[in-house]
Amino acid sequence: MGEIEQRPTPGSRLGAPENSGISTLEHGQKPPPTPSGKLMSIKIQMLDDTQEAFEVPQRAPGKVLLDAVCNHLNLVEGDYFGLEFPDHKKITVWLDLLKPIVKQIRRPKHVVVKFVVKFFPPDHTQLQEELTRYLFALQVKQDLAQGRLTCNDTSAALLISHIVQSEIGDFDEASDREHLAKNKYIPQQDALEDKIVEFHHNHIGQTPAESDFQLLEIARRLEMYGIRLHPAKDREGTKINLAVANTGILVFQGFTKINAFNWAKVRKLSFKRKRFLIKLRPDVNSSYQDTLEFLMASRDFCKSFWKICVEHHAFFRLFEEPKPKPKPVLFSRGSSFRFSGRTQKQVLDFVREGGHKKVPFERKHSKIHSIRSLATEPTEPNSEVPKQAQPSASLTLGEGAESPGSGQSCQQGEDLSGAAQERSPALQRSPAAAAAVAAAGSKDADRAVKAVMEEEEEVVKDRTQPSRPPPQQPSTGSQTGSPHLSELSINSQGGAAPTNAILSPNLSPDTKQASPLVSPLLNDQAGPRTDDEDDGRRKRFPTDKAYFIAKEVSTTERTYLKDLEVITSWFQSAVSKEDSMPETLRSLIFPNFEPLHKFHTNFLKEIEQRLALWEGRSNAHIRGDFYQRIGDVMLKNIQGMKQLAAHLWKHSEALEALETSIRGSRRLESLCRDFELQKVCYLPLNTFLLRPLHRLMHYKQVLERLCKHHPPSHADFRDCRAALAEITEMVAQLHGTMIKMENFQKLHELKKDLIGVDNLVIPGREFIRLGSLSKLSGKGLQQRMFFLFNDVLLYTSRGLTASNQFKVHGQLPLYGMTMEESEDEWGVPHCLTLRGQRQSIIVAASSRSEMEKWVEDIQMAIDLAEKSSDPAPEFLASSPPDNKSPEEATVDQESEDDLSASRTSLERQAPHRGNTMVHVCWHRNTSVSMVDFSVAVENQLSGNLLRKFKNSNGWQKLWVVFTNFCLFFYKSPQDNHPLASLPLLGYSLTVPSEAEDIHKDYVFKLHFKSHVYYFRAESEYTFERWMEVIRSATSSASRAHVLSHKESHVY
Repeated sequence: MGEIEQRPTPGSRLGAPENSGISTLEHGQKPPPTPSGKLMSIKIQMLDDTQEAFEVPQRAPGKVLLDAVCNHLNLVEGDYFGLEFPDHKKITVWLDLLKPIVKQIRRPKHVVVKFVVKFFPPDHTQLQEELTRYLFALQVKQDLAQGRLTCNDTSAALLISHIVQSEIGDFDEASDREHLAKNKYIPQQDALEDKIVEFHHNHIGQTPAESDFQLLEIARRLEMYGIRLHPAKDREGTKINLAVANTGILVFQGFTKINAFNWAKVRKLSFKRKRFLIKLRPDVNSSYQDTLEFLMASRDFCKSFWKICVEHHAFFRLFEEPKPKPKPVLFSRGSSFRFSGRTQKQVLDFVREGGHKKVPFERKHSKIHSIRSLATEPTEPNSEVPKQAQPSASLTLGEGAESPGSGQSCQQGEDLSGAAQERSPALQRSPAAAAAVAAAGSKDADRAVKAVMEEEEEVVKDRTQPSRPPPQQPSTGSQTGSPHLSELSINSQGGAAPTNAILSPNLSPDTKQASPLVSPLLNDQAGPRTDDEDDGRRKRFPTDKAYFIAKEVSTTERTYLKDLEVITSWFQSAVSKEDSMPETLRSLIFPNFEPLHKFHTNFLKEIEQRLALWEGRSNAHIRGDFYQRIGDVMLKNIQGMKQLAAHLWKHSEALEALETSIRGSRRLESLCRDFELQKVCYLPLNTFLLRPLHRLMHYKQVLERLCKHHPPSHADFRDCRAALAEITEMVAQLHGTMIKMENFQKLHELKKDLIGVDNLVIPGREFIRLGSLSKLSGKGLQQRMFFLFNDVLLYTSRGLTASNQFKVHGQLPLYGMTMEESEDEWGVPHCLTLRGQRQSIIVAASSRSEMEKWVEDIQMAIDLAEKSSDPAPEFLASSPPDNKSPEEATVDQESEDDLSASRTSLERQAPHRGNTMVHVCWHRNTSVSMVDFSVAVENQLSGNLLRKFKNSNGWQKLWVVFTNFCLFFYKSPQDNHPLASLPLLGYSLTVPSEAEDIHKDYVFKLHFKSHVYYFRAESEYTFERWMEVIRSATSSASRAHVLSHKESHVY
């Protein structure tokens, strides 16, 4: 009696564990007893248009009903949703979670309550769960159909094309037109049908989860996204519409936004009868009156809008649910309404800390799985194919979770590969054909693996440009509607890639995600290799260390060629589609990169031919050890490189010209920003422009190792020494330019991460260190991001903004600054007091070692500033006057209202990559210096590694690229973009202990908190090299080490 009726949920029908729903209870608390008494039945209309009936006690508060709906859906992030219904006056209102349901819904038999999205976050990547994004996508679809989400025809067609992709799968014109005829997604849809079909053709290979993500990426940029208009009039009687969003209160004239009041500007919200009042904070630069007044249709309309404003402010701005006010003894004045539930910060923290289990769910409208299963039927009768997951079910796997049928999936892969080899025996002999088989299915794995990842552990690179999809690569033997054949496959008999459980793409860099490396989708086409097979392969390799050094040249050259193609192919293609780049800039960039690409393509061929002879893969090995050398190939090509020196000199000029042109052209800025969001551009664009200079240093390092390895009597020693002399001369000539350009590139990269800086890149400014420190203010220790330059120290905060950027809160010029340790004074470990001429701040590091790094660099920067005898220029775009004396400002009273204050320019609100080094340092609570960046440039490595997760059984083969403090994972070296990445800052690097039961050679271990990964190299040399370069990313280099061979250059 008195309990909510238990009904089977979508999750329970799929065998998923029960979920805790949206409970806001702290650890150790017990839920309040459910009110007993008569039950009432309430019909809830879900976002997929189905209706469910829920039995709840009449006296139960609204929260009980919302919890029941979220538990029914196995929805963890239910706090973003709400229940709305028409009250007795036919006004649509939100169900109050604290009031009894019976007092709100008077005639439940005649009322249908709608379960809809209530709070639209500024960035859809803040939604952690695939189910949550699916429900948001359904809300967007509903708003389009009802005319709430207005946009131009192109945006509407693009949105619908993603909906169609998620519902029926890959493009087929006849199916598309038939589906559009039966389903109306928007009024006047017929006029857009051709555009929808055209856009849908570009989405081949997208899973439903990826389509949801792209749909939200486009929708969130629309002005009417998440907007519910409330009719009103201003003081002059002009008809307007009011709305509330995550940023504040908006004013519309029709569907055009004419004004906005940011939460930081609003001091008080109130209503009096039909009048809605906004009291603003005093602002000398504003022409607004202190209090704004709007007239609404009735008191009920006015109160309804006021309540939703209060809830939005609390949800997006507060750190925790507000405490209830004590009830007055005699009489009350005003409304007692308050926000109930978790705030967005609490929701993000809850999911980030792993306080939930990921569960499967059903997509009502999606037919994509049943369609694609036809493309993966085995062509051999003895191929064992595991049973498909439930049709329309999309599985989300957390870390450590085993994929349903993952063992079968591996077996299926082995059988398919074996069948292919039986049909084509030549594959067993031809390395090229074997590579084609290995590449087959990489597109499928690529699609499925862009998925759930560990927070701050592995950041999936899915930065596609919705309006400008990347050009499709030529596909050999592919079939329309079947994306499972790789564009790189040249074996038409290889068959389709095996189908596995589709993982949901969670692309947020700031959220808890499960590792894609756990997935069987990252296995070889033939499944995990057995240990005996792997050992057998290793024995066939030459054992000479020189061979593995030569192989390192080959593997890193592959990556270098791919990096050159980002400029010569992908970026050039993007530029050619839009007339936004000046012709002089085009002629400066592309003609100076294309000769390098052509030269290094031939260079790679020569190296690989030599390695094939060295390994004895042809009859040429009978000529003795003549081919067991690499120095002659290196010498010949380095001498050829000297002929290209004129092009190398132009690269620094091209970088400066590009940044200058971007500052002067919004169209070019937009083009470059959109290109950086593409998956192929896995690093900042300007980094690729410096790759040729970095590559010279890699050749120098390789040749130094070869000369050190060979005795002077060795046949290859003379050529290696001659090649080393040639490359050393080239590096010496370009060294000064390289250091200057690295600093220039880093300043421009940091500029994109900051809001409130107009003149970051100025002549003479040198970047020194960035990192996370805690700043002591009136509200205690608060995490801040600090940026140290040779003339100024900036501190910033990261608000919940769509752009993921850091807002500058203050600057401390280094001229005249003093620094002292103050742990005893403030009782805070690892604490420093920084005293400037106008302001003092107290900061604390996360550890003693972190504090020592900051002390060393800040002291060095102060010394540099003192020598310059030139106070720093005014730095912030709009820095308020600071008239505090040092004594008054010892503990800075910093307002949290500034965290979401308006930006200095509209264009900076554009989407921004959230996985830059600044964000990694923020989440890992660490720091990195320019010295570390310089060392990272020299330590780059590529090659195959076998990976094992701590709870998995087999080893998975991956192509791994180490650069920019990060491991990037590919299915094969032919892939155009990484499937996932693992930032290494904060990780510890060790070798497994006996207790870990890893009985293999050349295994190293990466460990961060509870996340453990094992990687296995093919030889002692490659093991040592991977340990060397990864150690450079997980531990800071000594400044003295780098400055000993690098002179100081500033831009």
